[in-house]
Amino acid sequence: MDAVCVAAARPNFMKVAPVLAALDAAGATTTLVHAGQHYDPEVNDVFFADLGLRPPDHHLGSGSGSQATQTARVMTAFEPLLDRLAPDVVVVVGDVTATLAVALVTAKSEARLAHVEAGLRSGNRSMPEEVNRLVVDRLSDELFAPSPDAVAHLRAEGVPEERVHLVGNVMVDSLLANLGRATAGPTLEDLGLVPGTYGVVTLHRPANVDDPVVLDRLLDALGRVAERCPLVFPVHPRTRAALGDRPLPADVRPLPPLGYLDFLAVEAGARLVLTDSGGLQEETTVLGVPCLTLRDETERPVTVTEGTNEIVGRDPERIVAAAEAALERPPAPHRPEGWDGHAADRIAEVLCRA
Repeated sequence: MDAVCVAAARPNFMKVAPVLAALDAAGATTTLVHAGQHYDPEVNDVFFADLGLRPPDHHLGSGSGSQATQTARVMTAFEPLLDRLAPDVVVVVGDVTATLAVALVTAKSEARLAHVEAGLRSGNRSMPEEVNRLVVDRLSDELFAPSPDAVAHLRAEGVPEERVHLVGNVMVDSLLANLGRATAGPTLEDLGLVPGTYGVVTLHRPANVDDPVVLDRLLDALGRVAERCPLVFPVHPRTRAALGDRPLPADVRPLPPLGYLDFLAVEAGARLVLTDSGGLQEETTVLGVPCLTLRDETERPVTVTEGTNEIVGRDPERIVAAAEAALERPPAPHRPEGWDGHAADRIAEVLCRA
């Protein structure tokens, strides 16, 4: 079987790495395409190195721009490449703009389209990612769901049963494969961090960082939480630009973007995580670290019902109260169904037998 795997942004790298390795191990011929949606070396090159992901065979170089601009750039770059490669299947991961663009091109070709992380729904169509999820799943031939709720969504939307596969979570594959290396390294010592004595913050979604009023309210909440538990804040390039010359609250320590292994070490040693990232909701569940999601909804409800995640929105009073309560709870790792480190193997099995 000839497979093209496409990645575009930091979370995609962690999802595509185990899938690519499993397909290679199964004897498939694989081509790795980097769509280029994240092109900053701080959130790009280091992840390839940390994950042992080989250099891309092709780079589309989509860069930044509006949703329409990015979609058009990826489509016009990927279409001739797909015609030339003529694979049996194109594997896309996640819900970023490039995932949608590649899916649209593939759906009009002779190749099958496989979506890893299918069926996730937040119910909020104001999020570009939600629209991407809906469209990619509608176009896909093979839909690989990470959790039972994702399967239920696809069934409710009328996707034929034979196209839906509950395989588990490939993000967890990467986490479990690399956790030992991450925690054995010198990251915490180099940063002067003691496990269990600090919290971690990540913010990058437009709804949180592009609106100055919302951003100021979140900073106020973080400052109050930091009075109880000092926070480290690896600052995403988008967030760095939005912060401008705003000072961070006392005891909120900014860090540059971290590589995958460094961040995993910091996350695993944290007492609390405050984030708007979907992937961290999953990782903290497996690690047993209390997670407060600074959004009004989640496309990963299994992290709430079976994990350590709590949806707290953007109200400072609610965030601070939830943080104080979370700090009183002991760590408790959870493993939802299929979050066992072998999701990619199950994906490769399905693709190679089809």
